[in-house]
Amino acid sequence: MSNNILEINNLSVSYGGIKAVKGVNIEVPEGKIVTLIGANGAGKSTILRTICGLEKTKTGSIKFCGEEILGKPTNYIVSKGITLVPEGRCVFPNLTVLENLKVGAYLRKDDTKEDMDYVFSLFPRLKEREWQLAGTLSGGEQQMLAVGRALMAKPKLLMMDEPSLGLAPLIVKDIFSIIKTINAKNITVLLIEQNANMALQVAETAYVLETGSVTMTGNGRELLEDERIKEAYLGKKKH
Repeated sequence: MSNNILEINNLSVSYGGIKAVKGVNIEVPEGKIVTLIGANGAGKSTILRTICGLEKTKTGSIKFCGEEILGKPTNYIVSKGITLVPEGRCVFPNLTVLENLKVGAYLRKDDTKEDMDYVFSLFPRLKEREWQLAGTLSGGEQQMLAVGRALMAKPKLLMMDEPSLGLAPLIVKDIFSIIKTINAKNITVLLIEQNANMALQVAETAYVLETGSVTMTGNGRELLEDERIKEAYLGKKKH
């Protein structure tokens, strides 16, 4: 029996005549942090959106907890335990912090108080602002809210698309610390991140994507030391 919570096999996704993802294979072990790194347009976000059912394709396979989910509707996929923190945060600006968090739990029939308390323990600033409109929060606070909202769905797999984008370095450090704390609660994390240095430091496994294909894979910290990675993604030139 595989210990992978998510298995992607030979996935290809096209927009019109353009192949955005080309025969990609990715394994995400349960309870681990896995990252996808690569330049803009490499196909990273397309993969996450396809896992969620937001992009359609008939080519390949996506298995979650052993079940084929490719082609299933998004609400079904969320109900199975996958949530996405989208790029750009996408909070509901005219709803309060509390209302945004409740939206994250919209498919749940059980009591959500324990999870609400957990989100507020992770992000005390959200507790202080629970009656504030989300649109009036800072960028960092909105990112916290987007993560908190995703956690309210009680995910087994939390997917994050560029969580550090546009945030101050200190806030970025906080966000990555929170990612590790969430993962320690046995929530598997699949992370897309432009900040390759931070992503590779926290990831058990990393996949490097270039123009829709996986070109390298390995342990995050080992890839940090790879000269090709240093030159391409960490801004370090060969001497």
